[in-house]
Amino acid sequence: MVLTGAHYIYILFMVVVLITMIMKKESVIPCILGIFALGLYYNKSLTGALGAIFSALNVALNELGPVIIIIGIMVALSKALEENKAIDFMVGPISKVVKNPTSAFFISGIFMLLMSWFFWPSPATALVGAIFLPIAIKAGLPAIGLAMAINLFGHGIALSTDFIIQGAPSITSGAAGIGVNEVMSEGIILYIVMTVVTIGTAFYMLRRDLKNGTLKHELSQTKEIEKKEVSLTAKISIWLVIIAFILDIIAMYKFDLKGGDATGLLGATALMLLIIINLMNNPKTTLDKSTQQLVEGFVFGIKIFAVIIPIAAFFYMGDMSLVTVFGDVLAEGSQGLLGDIGLALSNAVPFNKVAAASIETVVGGITGLDGSSFSGMSLAGSTAAVFGTAIDANVGALAALGQIAATWIGGGCIVPWALAPAAAICGVKPVELAKRNFIPVMVGLVVTTIVAMFII
Repeated sequence: MVLTGAHYIYILFMVVVLITMIMKKESVIPCILGIFALGLYYNKSLTGALGAIFSALNVALNELGPVIIIIGIMVALSKALEENKAIDFMVGPISKVVKNPTSAFFISGIFMLLMSWFFWPSPATALVGAIFLPIAIKAGLPAIGLAMAINLFGHGIALSTDFIIQGAPSITSGAAGIGVNEVMSEGIILYIVMTVVTIGTAFYMLRRDLKNGTLKHELSQTKEIEKKEVSLTAKISIWLVIIAFILDIIAMYKFDLKGGDATGLLGATALMLLIIINLMNNPKTTLDKSTQQLVEGFVFGIKIFAVIIPIAAFFYMGDMSLVTVFGDVLAEGSQGLLGDIGLALSNAVPFNKVAAASIETVVGGITGLDGSSFSGMSLAGSTAAVFGTAIDANVGALAALGQIAATWIGGGCIVPWALAPAAAICGVKPVELAKRNFIPVMVGLVVTTIVAMFII
């Protein structure tokens, strides 16, 4: 396959985007300019190039729209549950079994994981942090330990896997040109390895420092846990949510619902739950409350994806989405810009699975340095497609590896400005939390990358 000017334009702007991210700058403008340059190449006119930018953004919005909608609905539902204190009912029984630092770390972490899978880590952070902080401290777990659990289980495990909402794998798979299910299924071993190694290392270091006195329990912060009266409405609300989502999961397996179908079922269920819960909270304010919560949810979703859409628009041009924008402009036998680049790379330089896995992790990690793991997933997916084509490797596993690296570093575990919410809610310094997370996450990434070398 002979590379054309479009291929070299694409390579140039991929490098520019990567350099921009390394410099901790936003990469939206380089991505827009990259689309513009491709528009000039294919359309040979200024108006055609400008029109290509809008068309590319429209393609990206069509791809990411369902993800934005499901996140908005889930955040809205969490607001309704906050309204009637239903979350307090969930935590009540759990607080009775939190007796020591170990149980406090893992129970708060698992609760954060479940909340993040269904309601997204950002809104879950405030809920879990506020509820578990007095419980954890009373059980002997320092505030920094709780902050670690929130980060590692929520912004680490939940965001890197994202099995329920499927926002992360949707972006990665879209850029890699494969199905969402392929990223999740082919990467399952890597998700498990990263989880076990990182959480195991983090807990070992936490326990070690508690025992040797390096890390002390903040007795001064200990306070009595406020006992709140939980209404019958709150109890019914939480059981409705639990039962409804369990039935959704059963339906997904029974009817083999995947990708958009699974997301649609989950989103529609959450929307109906939002209405029902607001009706139970106060029938008179249902119309206004439901609307207000939906607005807050969609504002949250748009705020996250406003930066991601133009970035994804550029990287989608590397796949057959290019044809959607520019028409049938690819040469016969072309596999898209990224596929062609991968084939050319395999013929030009010696490349193997060790190099592919290592570079994929580095690229994913670098893209996470901007503090938004999602903005780098398109590049991680595109890189996986290139490497997979070049050495005939498992693109799904490679994409999952890049997704893991981008998320664990940029999603809120390493970059100080990304983990500020968890640090703030627990009353610790963001930089201190980043330092505590650094070694566990790095060890996890190294081990996961080594495992990836054998399975791709």
